Amino acid sequence: MLKATLRSFLAHRGRLLLSALAVVLSVAFVAGSLIFSDTVSRTFDRLFASSSADVTVAPRDDLESSVPTGAVRTLPAELAGQLSRLEGVESARPDVEVQNLTIVDSDNESVGPTTGAPTIAVDWYVSDRSVVELTSGRAPRGGGEAALDADTAEAKGVEIGDTLSVQAQPGTFRVEIVGIATFTTTNPGAALVFLDPEVAAAELLGAADRATTISLTAAPGVSDEQLEQRVTAELGAGAYEVRTADETAETAAEELGGFLDVIKYVMLGFAGIAVLVGIFLIVNTFSMLIAQRTRELGLLRALGADRRQVRRSVLTEAVLLGLVGSTLGLAAGIGLAFGLIRLMGAFGMNLKTTEMVVGWATPVTSYAVGVGVTFVAAYLPARRAAGVSPMAALADADSAGVGRPLRTRAVVGSVVGVLGAAALTGCALASETSSAASLLGLGVVLTLIATVIAGPLLVRPVIRVLGAGFPALFGSVGRMSQRNALRNPRRTGATASALMVGLALVGGMSVASASMSRSFDEQIDKTLGADFVIQNANFLPFSAEVTEQVRDVEGVGLVVRQRFAPVAVRLPDGERIETTAAGYDDRVDDVARVTYTSGDTAAALADGALSMDADFAEEHGVRMGTTVPVEFPGGRSTGLTVAALTDVEGGEGFGMEGGLVLGIATVEEYVPGGQDSALYVNAADGTSVDDLRGRLDAALDPYPQVQARDQADYKELVHEQIAVLLYLVYALLGLAIVIAVLGVVNTLALSVVERTREIGLLRAIGLSRRQLRRMVRLESVVIAVFGAVLGLALGLVWGLCVQQVLALQGMTALAIPWGTVVAVVIGAAVVGIAAALLPALRASRMNVLEAIAHE
Repeated sequence: MLKATLRSFLAHRGRLLLSALAVVLSVAFVAGSLIFSDTVSRTFDRLFASSSADVTVAPRDDLESSVPTGAVRTLPAELAGQLSRLEGVESARPDVEVQNLTIVDSDNESVGPTTGAPTIAVDWYVSDRSVVELTSGRAPRGGGEAALDADTAEAKGVEIGDTLSVQAQPGTFRVEIVGIATFTTTNPGAALVFLDPEVAAAELLGAADRATTISLTAAPGVSDEQLEQRVTAELGAGAYEVRTADETAETAAEELGGFLDVIKYVMLGFAGIAVLVGIFLIVNTFSMLIAQRTRELGLLRALGADRRQVRRSVLTEAVLLGLVGSTLGLAAGIGLAFGLIRLMGAFGMNLKTTEMVVGWATPVTSYAVGVGVTFVAAYLPARRAAGVSPMAALADADSAGVGRPLRTRAVVGSVVGVLGAAALTGCALASETSSAASLLGLGVVLTLIATVIAGPLLVRPVIRVLGAGFPALFGSVGRMSQRNALRNPRRTGATASALMVGLALVGGMSVASASMSRSFDEQIDKTLGADFVIQNANFLPFSAEVTEQVRDVEGVGLVVRQRFAPVAVRLPDGERIETTAAGYDDRVDDVARVTYTSGDTAAALADGALSMDADFAEEHGVRMGTTVPVEFPGGRSTGLTVAALTDVEGGEGFGMEGGLVLGIATVEEYVPGGQDSALYVNAADGTSVDDLRGRLDAALDPYPQVQARDQADYKELVHEQIAVLLYLVYALLGLAIVIAVLGVVNTLALSVVERTREIGLLRAIGLSRRQLRRMVRLESVVIAVFGAVLGLALGLVWGLCVQQVLALQGMTALAIPWGTVVAVVIGAAVVGIAAALLPALRASRMNVLEAIAHE
């Protein structure tokens, strides 16, 4: 049996290797994501561990916020002198490091990275832990001088002697580049500018006696943990954040982990799609091979092989396929990781391919995925093979399973489908986002399974409709192609399911993204009354200079500032919620439309007051006039009175959770040093919007990070943000289509082999090569379009349910992108034609006499 299994595997290796491509793709994405993330993690672990001080003292940050405020948290620089006198401290120095700044050249072009990495200004200090070394020029001395990292200098064409403008929170200052510093370790992609330590605090923090951290070096024989304990005892628990080198490195690695997780989960998403679609391909391939080998398997049974041996033989072939696919996939994954590392280099993160990490978990996971997928996918065909009767060797058996009833599928598919429909209905009727999202996930999974199970039941009615025009357009060739697709509903359903999965995903996400875009458009139309919004390109806050420049522009009538503050509110029901509050200037009603259920804007922005979302207030027992304790960064706190309640669904949309809105004076008092996140600008009477647009653009030219947007520009910006998610879905679709095409190619190729004698007879009675190729192509097209119709129908249902979940968040508009739907159907037909090219060509080249004599 082992010899027979190996010979069978080698005899069909071409067809099996086509199926193995699905395994190769899935394993490649799994292995590539693991290798890449392990390499980046280890590289940066070494970087953080080698560059961190023995003990670091930093301001305590009790409140976390996803929205930056622009405020730089500092501590007294004199703290370094106090700590240097502690026993066990060899040295202590104040450090200055600031990220909320922009650097521009003489042409007003940004010198910072365009990849989202930060631009960082630090004080120049050389030690054995420095991540850079001076390779050209000299170190900065005194004001007006700076050094720049070599990667940024090369990328932006900056040379020694050039003058740059540094736009920091205290104001803009100009520096001459006197030195170029080269990274001695991995460049994380940031742009670094170095200033003289004596002037860094004054220029970057606005106060020469402040610092961002204190770095301590332990004396010989003193461990980091011992020094940390002594520093904590000196400063008092809770006053500052005191961390050892390992703790500092761990914190930095956790922050980097968010970036790595995005890449890892995206790649694992591709792997998941490849696995899911690949299962259909492998099941179909093994089912067809077993159907074609019915007489062979029957002969083995007649010669004495029992059911277990036959099943084991088929599963052994699957394991061999999995091993081959996993090995090739692991090699492809290494290549994929290599490409990702080089791609990161193009974005400024200079990782070394020579330090690529292939941990033991990578090959173990790769082989577990590859072999596991093929084994599971081949199990049902293997059971079917074990059921072949010895008498089948004596019969001229047709394809197994062609005429078997589909009653079991109908019952199981109906039950699962009803459960899935019930879950989606519950999602549409739910009133809470969490429960709606849970029901949506359950409904998506169940309806997908139900459609896969019941797919063969839909083959005959749907394909009869889709192929109804074939006989009229293509005559007898069209009629035969339609009947070939109907011949084996199980095979057609399984082949189409591979394409259906990807298209269902695209259909659902297209409806969701189109609905989100339309909802945001309606919300912008409803809430935004300003002529222009001044914002940073990546929504980061900007310096007060920008605000003053805008106010001084001729024709500006009104400027309303927006500023954010992380807060924690203690509510009457005892719950403490961390969120972000938005602060605004007076006259915000002139640039935005806010719907209140109680109170008004003047009351909400008054000193000692705030406004809150009415639903949030009701949920937590807050009433008009309730005073709630509010905590701000740095240990500041106060009690603010709820003076207004807003209707977020009515279009407020300013705050985060809770919809908290304050007067900007309150934000400035409790978050000093913060920066504006947006300016809402109206033209003065007598000034046209077009004229003001030109003047604003001219005034903002020295600030390339900031743009003036009207309503149309603002909508386009939102659409671009949503499109990023949609592009990812389209990429997943592309992968699903690649594997689906392999499935169609495999199915048609095996079908051509299965119908060799039939094709020979058709050729003998006058069917031309051209007509034969057309017949195979039409069969492929109708299968592909069938899969597209099922996928889009399922995806549209999912999209409608996703929109219901979004409606609970205020995005109530529904939009169905019919253009995308039509394009997908046309694309499916093109995919069908492309997939049929090789099988059709092979069929047309068969020798007629040999085909007729084929058994």
